[in-house]
Amino acid sequence: MEDKTLQTQRKPKRKITPQRLKNIGLYYLKRFESSTENLRSVLRRRVYDYARENPDFNKDEAYVWIEQLLADFKGWGYLNDERYAELKIRDYLAAGKPARYIQNKLKQKGVDENITNDILENQEYDAKAMALKFAKKKKIGPFREDEENRRENKQKDMGTLIRAGFEYDIVMEILESNP
Repeated sequence: MEDKTLQTQRKPKRKITPQRLKNIGLYYLKRFESSTENLRSVLRRRVYDYARENPDFNKDEAYVWIEQLLADFKGWGYLNDERYAELKIRDYLAAGKPARYIQNKLKQKGVDENITNDILENQEYDAKAMALKFAKKKKIGPFREDEENRRENKQKDMGTLIRAGFEYDIVMEILESNP
């Protein structure tokens, strides 16, 4: 019977070099659209993982490589926070997400709030229509099957809509409406 520790051992991480970081970044961008801050985070995580196994590795030098690489990617047009925000906002609106939710998600990804707000202002955003779309998707509020079930679950439905980021007035209007 083989020793289990041999089976669970991982291969050592490949050495981090400027070329390796470039390859990681390009591969990531080939699969996903990304904000600058998000790609920075992905690359820094790879450097951190390698440095954890190799304590003599100079992380600060690697972080300089990352910043240069991000500048190159921006210059080549591979990274564009506005394009990323437009794509994500379009997807979120199609899914019926409220503006506050969209703003928070893009902020987490490092997109400037001004970019997000400018794009949202140029979109046809109807908060009530988004709330109705969300309620229909979740089968809550006016989209519950019977009237008695609607009344019993009004508080629960209200909490769901509020947590999703919809304003109180819109939530109450949706819950009191008929589909």
